[in-house]
Amino acid sequence: MAKPQEKVSFRERLKQIGQVFSFTAKQDKWFVPLVIAAVAIPVALTVVVVLLTGGWVWIPVGVLFTLLAVLIVLNLRSNTAMMNVAEGQPGAAASLMENMRGDWRVRAAASSTTQFDMVHVIVGRPGVILLAEGDPQRVRSLLGQEKRRLVKVIGNAPLYDYIIGSEEGQLPVRKLRSTMLKLPRNLTGKDVNSLDKRLGALMARPQMPKGAIPKNMRPSKGAFRQQRPR
Repeated sequence: MAKPQEKVSFRERLKQIGQVFSFTAKQDKWFVPLVIAAVAIPVALTVVVVLLTGGWVWIPVGVLFTLLAVLIVLNLRSNTAMMNVAEGQPGAAASLMENMRGDWRVRAAASSTTQFDMVHVIVGRPGVILLAEGDPQRVRSLLGQEKRRLVKVIGNAPLYDYIIGSEEGQLPVRKLRSTMLKLPRNLTGKDVNSLDKRLGALMARPQMPKGAIPKNMRPSKGAFRQQRPR
């Protein structure tokens, strides 16, 4: 279900920006030089304009342009750094969808195996979207099973499916956001709520992961023995 956005204080917002700044600087060697350029160029231009015109009113304008340039660099490079880190990580697609703006109802690993193959189910204005992660050969079978299960309840809602990966015919993680935003808005908000409720009822019963059960998760030999009534 979509969670209502919580109000973030100014101090918390600054803290978040600092964390993103630190993370991006560690992941991207070009980030710090680009930030320096984003600060130096507007400051230099502002100084030149002030000296030529004598108008001190340009100083606040220069400060605003400097902050804007830094934020643009931070946004672009941090997104690239996060995509590089997320690529190949199990569950990355669901995590990115959960943090996307808009009404996206994400059910991460709605279907999965013990080999970390998984299919995420997303409900949004485009319809129902299935994102499969894992081994391409195994995940195709898992994706087919999930499609057959969902077709029973989604009615005429459009159904999209993608396999996350870097091979031909797959959807790279870095292109996930842009691909989702390009999908047509086929449903209204009311349709999304109705469809989400139907899928919630279908998935209320948990599924056991497909594949062999690890030894440490297997029940003991006497767990299923029933005591005979005396």
